[in-house]
Amino acid sequence: MSRFEVTRRAGLGVLGAITLGCAALPSGAFALTRAAGGIHVNVTPLRQNAGDPTAAWVAQTLPGALARAFAEQGHPGAAVSVTIDYAMLGSGPSGGFGVPVQNIDQMIGEVTIDGVSHPLRATNPYYPQAVDQPLFEQSNFDRIAQLSQAFAYWAARGYWGT
Repeated sequence: MSRFEVTRRAGLGVLGAITLGCAALPSGAFALTRAAGGIHVNVTPLRQNAGDPTAAWVAQTLPGALARAFAEQGHPGAAVSVTIDYAMLGSGPSGGFGVPVQNIDQMIGEVTIDGVSHPLRATNPYYPQAVDQPLFEQSNFDRIAQLSQAFAYWAARGYWGT
């Protein structure tokens, strides 16, 4: 057995162990640990208004989106606390011929940055597609993830500590 084969086998074994370890973690665990340095997201009002899985999806996607948005704006260490009250996925006519119908998804909450609170409403356009009907749960998750990114973008743009 050559030395190269042992090294290759060891490398594949390590890669397999890392893959299994990542698969065993709950979804979004990396985003939550990366965002833990001063970002707090409260979805209790959302859970009361919309229930799960919507509240769980926001809790999974928003901390990472906030961390990225604040880092991109040059404020990676800002103390940010967010309370989400509503996440509404717009519904309108879909299918048929003609001009695609745009729906507006909305996320409403309050952002507290360095002790200063402001209400915030973020919107995101959504154009229905045929694949959304059979994969409605994945489609709704993707819409919530996009809403979280929009909310985080506007929270970081309105950083009042600058």
